Amino acid sequence: MKTKFIEEDIKYIGSQLYPHWIYRNFKLQGDAIVAFMGECEVKLTEMVDIEDVINNEPIYSKYMLSFITEQFNVNLVEGVFRQRLLICIIKELLEKRGIFVVRNGDDLMIDGKKLSVSIATKSQTSILIHTGLNILSEGAPVSAAGLTSELGITDIKEFAQEIMQKYADELEDIELASTKVRGV
Repeated sequence: MKTKFIEEDIKYIGSQLYPHWIYRNFKLQGDAIVAFMGECEVKLTEMVDIEDVINNEPIYSKYMLSFITEQFNVNLVEGVFRQRLLICIIKELLEKRGIFVVRNGDDLMIDGKKLSVSIATKSQTSILIHTGLNILSEGAPVSAAGLTSELGITDIKEFAQEIMQKYADELEDIELASTKVRGV
């Protein structure tokens, strides 16, 4: 899996969760994960999560670390497993830094405040996952925690690269593990 940290800020509005967005914009063909920082504002018209639409819960963050991954030849259930794997990796890396994190499905909470947003969906050709971590918590429509504002993490790029590399390594290791056993 290819990984890339995008240096320029990008406002995540939901339309980036689209087949081949990574390939078209960053020339990474095939399975890939990218990370970038910027404002996040997903209006109900761009929502993939029907539950959020029904509950009238648009997403907003003044400044967020976003991950988008596109993976091919994967069904939706496996895509959700991969989404949860990414969330677990983030939780593990935060805990390695001494930060207590509660995971509830694909949500990460710090002291009852929401740190993350995440969704997995299926396109005609691939699985798409967006996971966002608040960098700043101010202005969020829910009680939120931020990587920098509450947790004191200032090396966002380094943290993002560590998450992406661990995710790519884990998927590669899973694939390799599936090739070393004999059938019974």
